[in-house]
Amino acid sequence: MELPAQTTMGRHHRVLMVSDFFYPNFGGVENHIYYLSQCLLQRGHKVVVVTHAYGTRSGVRYMTNGLKVYYIPWLPFFMQNTLPTFYGTFPLIRNILIREGITIVHGHQAFSTLCHEALLHARTMGNKVVFTDHSLYGFADLGSIHMNKVLQFTLADVQQAICVSHTSKENTVLRSNLPSQKVFVIPNAVDTAMFKPDPSLRPSDQVVIVVISRLVYRKGADLLVEVIPAVCKRFPNVYFIVGGDGPKRVRLEEMREKHSLQDRVEMLGAVPHARVRSILVRGHIFLNSSLTEAFCIAILEAASCGLLTVSTRVGGVPEVLPLDMIVLAEPVPADMVSAVGRAIQLLPSINPFEMHKRMKTLYSWMDVAKRTEVVYDHAVNSDSNDLCERLTRYYACGPWAGKLFCLVAVIDYIFALFLQWWQPAELVEVAPDFPVQ
Repeated sequence: MELPAQTTMGRHHRVLMVSDFFYPNFGGVENHIYYLSQCLLQRGHKVVVVTHAYGTRSGVRYMTNGLKVYYIPWLPFFMQNTLPTFYGTFPLIRNILIREGITIVHGHQAFSTLCHEALLHARTMGNKVVFTDHSLYGFADLGSIHMNKVLQFTLADVQQAICVSHTSKENTVLRSNLPSQKVFVIPNAVDTAMFKPDPSLRPSDQVVIVVISRLVYRKGADLLVEVIPAVCKRFPNVYFIVGGDGPKRVRLEEMREKHSLQDRVEMLGAVPHARVRSILVRGHIFLNSSLTEAFCIAILEAASCGLLTVSTRVGGVPEVLPLDMIVLAEPVPADMVSAVGRAIQLLPSINPFEMHKRMKTLYSWMDVAKRTEVVYDHAVNSDSNDLCERLTRYYACGPWAGKLFCLVAVIDYIFALFLQWWQPAELVEVAPDFPVQ
């Protein structure tokens, strides 16, 4: 179900965004939560973010427009994810829900343990919950099998779910057995005011190809190792700028040394998001080599800066841009090199300012916020199920897993009763609301 950009029916929601992935870490999920929260604040809703502590950043912080962020004292143990505790975060989450008067808990990213735990605790306390899936996962490998079972447990008791592309929706429905009518498609967006073109910074005697990505297997770093030398050999006037860091950076450095491309491949390392635009405007073409992608915000940022995109035809990428703004290729080196060649031939017909103008009409975070409001309205208007109805849905998740999920939910309910006895909700100090200027 794709949502129209209609406004909410006069209702102001009190939303808790929860994920292990938030600033100062940088990525698509982090940007999505921040920009969506800012737009919801501007539209009169209360928004609070909960994430884990990042180094010395712990406690309560305030961001632009008074966005309140709880950095709870849980440190990550693997890929910015906190250690799964099932019930360890319940006292903190409960306290925040009561203090802030939260009505909707919005979890982000299937890989976030904090998200799954918060959604469980919120349902135990009677809050309505919404989940946004930002990634695609497989079905065959051991990690995906376990992740999909956890996702099935969480989504068995959510009011609504959001996916960032139709491909992502199909993937999520298959993985979680969630009814498709509960899943809405709301794409990501881009801050076009931040990503503006500047063709004067491009060299006239070279074709500059920009790559900005985490240098990991999933993002196609191994594909880049083969594509870059082939492109440099075929097109003598091509210059590469590679921004990003990760375990595959060593392979790219070795490739540059092996083929003596030090003067044609510039390695920047990790790039703060504030510097991304200054790098993009130096290029003519943006190269995305992802092997799996639900929706690539980097492509939107590059297009907003007036770059023609060359990308692998995977996941939700074909849904991102009109065909005259992107050249798609299969994720194999030969086809990627051919796609770069086609893109170079198209460059004279590309108008960066016209492309930026089109992006302003295609993608807007305020439009995303309006569509998300509609999902919140659906969630609030849905039935509040009691524990027995919740256990019925959990039990249907499998002969063994269903019984385990029921046990987890019952223990969480008993723990909630204990916390209410130990610290009654009426004794928790309510945090004051500050109007957004």
